[in-house]
Amino acid sequence: MTRKQKFWMFIAPAAIAGIALFTFLGGQIVMRLWNWLAPALFGWRSIGFWQALGILVLCRILFGGLGIRGSDRGGMRRRMEEKMFERYGRMTPEERERFREGMRARCGLGPAAGAEH
Repeated sequence: MTRKQKFWMFIAPAAIAGIALFTFLGGQIVMRLWNWLAPALFGWRSIGFWQALGILVLCRILFGGLGIRGSDRGGMRRRMEEKMFERYGRMTPEERERFREGMRARCGLGPAAGAEH
């Protein structure tokens, strides 16, 4: 058995155990927090472990992006920034000043805010 195979024979079960432990702890934490707060604050009923795990998965889907960590969003943002810089670079000085004044007005800074800098 090679060194690499020995390494993976140790890492694979450890990773599976880590994921199982993380899932179990996450479900327990959500369940205990829910059962501690929701019935007392809102009069809702208590939940079990599997329901808590379902809430955890639902929150991950809605707010966590399924672990895709900005793969598409990051690229889209970068393209938008490049497009904005390109557009700004083609503007005349008058157009740039008008753009800055418009941005200051949208941000509630007023037209005189740029003069302070």
